[in-house]
Amino acid sequence: MDMVLSAPKVLTGAGEWIPDGAVRVRDGLIAAVGDRASVIADAPGSVARFGFPRCTILPGLIDAHVHLAFDTGPEAQATAANTPDAVLGMRMAGRARRLLAAGVTTVRDLGDRDGLAIRLRDEIAEGTVAGPRIVAAGTPITITGGHCWQLGGEADGEVALRRAVRRLVRDGADLVKVMVTGGGITPDGPPPWRTQFTERELAVVVAEAARFGCPVAAHAHGVEGIELAVRAGVHSVEHASWLTEAGGRDLRLDVVADLAARGLWVCPTVSARWRSSRERLGAAEFEAYLDRLRTMRAHGVRMIAGTDAGVLGAPFESFVDGLEGFREAGFPVQEIIEMATARAAEALGIGDSTGRIATGMAADLLVVEGDPLAEISDLREVRMVIAAGRAYRPDPQADHDGVMPL
Repeated sequence: MDMVLSAPKVLTGAGEWIPDGAVRVRDGLIAAVGDRASVIADAPGSVARFGFPRCTILPGLIDAHVHLAFDTGPEAQATAANTPDAVLGMRMAGRARRLLAAGVTTVRDLGDRDGLAIRLRDEIAEGTVAGPRIVAAGTPITITGGHCWQLGGEADGEVALRRAVRRLVRDGADLVKVMVTGGGITPDGPPPWRTQFTERELAVVVAEAARFGCPVAAHAHGVEGIELAVRAGVHSVEHASWLTEAGGRDLRLDVVADLAARGLWVCPTVSARWRSSRERLGAAEFEAYLDRLRTMRAHGVRMIAGTDAGVLGAPFESFVDGLEGFREAGFPVQEIIEMATARAAEALGIGDSTGRIATGMAADLLVVEGDPLAEISDLREVRMVIAAGRAYRPDPQADHDGVMPL
């Protein structure tokens, strides 16, 4: 669809904004961006024009940590493992539409089963299903009986780990996810603080993935697991909860410094759960949680936005709640938006095609009423979403915040 969108403000995603701006979309790409008068004057009269007074145009949002196979229930992992492929695939497509309706045009899926997120990725790319672009990890690698073992990614020892990586590459995964520590959603699995792999085993995963051009995302809650993942050379650390065996938290500044020096990415998976954490943890511990985010930022750690959508307490439509968690920690709004657009795209390895509004980039755009630079909650006021040049409006008549093509 060939169209021009205009609004009082266009945020480019690169720390800049254009007053009274416009964006032209043609053949799935951004054909022009600039002041409204110039962009409209250069477009043929036949081009569709959409004016959005009192609105802002910005890059489509990127949720860098989701699980489309999970249903946000207390037994999300077991449900995903035991649901027939056809049914689970249909439910995953519905969750993708909910993300799209919330203004999310790209997600990184960090754990499905049997390549279902990879299949959905391809269907969305072909235009047969509406949804955000998916960067898919496939089945996460874990130890026998380890975190998320029910998804089918068990591998013990260096030989099995190499084979697991090769299977993921064969199945079309964009990256490799490895469960460095235990987690909280696997019954009878290792606790979140416990490390599941040795540094040597993690280095084997990283090296084997690198042979095929795949980055490695490391699920790591425990302090030891975070340290080993960093030393093994993973691309990103997910969660980074800094848990200790004693049940406390230990933000190791030497590891933080190493994270920053290596230029690794951290996705602390801030979701809607941060609001309930204030009451659950108490004021002092909640402030300590926020302070860990502030400390990593102050030491130069590169952070991106992701919600762990699909697990309990992290609905697919609540991406903005997670962004508000960073705001609660005192992050500047402009920086938060970049963490959810340009920086996230760079971390996912797609920064040359999305995450910014610039000529030649993919037409992944979001139109919201209001000004999110002044009030980040305005990101909820979605008026139009464009994903890969396809335009959608939120459909208030659809269940679970669906979308309808323009």
